[in-house]
Amino acid sequence: MSNKLVAVVYHSGYGHTQVLAEQVHQGAKDAGAEALLVPVSDVDNHWDDLAKADAIIFGSPTYMGSVSADFKAFMDKSSKVWAEQGWKDKLAAGFTNSGSMSGDKLNTLIQLSVFAAQQSMLWVSLGLMPGNNSTQGSPDDINRIGGYLGAMAQSNTDQGSDVAPPQSDRETARLLGVRVAEIASKFN
Repeated sequence: MSNKLVAVVYHSGYGHTQVLAEQVHQGAKDAGAEALLVPVSDVDNHWDDLAKADAIIFGSPTYMGSVSADFKAFMDKSSKVWAEQGWKDKLAAGFTNSGSMSGDKLNTLIQLSVFAAQQSMLWVSLGLMPGNNSTQGSPDDINRIGGYLGAMAQSNTDQGSDVAPPQSDRETARLLGVRVAEIASKFN
């Protein structure tokens, strides 16, 4: 897959969401895409890169049932892009992390997908069956939380990003990057 650019734009308050962003980024590279990792604190240096990207994958921790304030500030900064429909028909996807198993992560993914829809982007789902949902399942299964809209991860709040999120959530995030890059390769 030559010349496809997948950007991963994220905010991470405690390092857990950054771990996921790095995995999504790696997955896109594993699938042959050129990949760019952009923390929202550095987005002002990357608006041109985002304009060139074939896909943008959004990542935010779930704080109080929603994206973080820093990620929301990025969303608000993108209003000029919205007004010009600069990301129209680009692929989009999302991922999130919270301390609780639920943590209302679905609401964050819904918020990211609505943001993408407002930008006239095309949302890519996770594309994985749920894991850990039977007696044969395990917390080590990919998609152990059972998300469909995007990748969901859970990190124990008393563990650093060297341990949390667990490997199964990291692999789920990597596979999201692979999926988006592979779908991007199908688009001209």
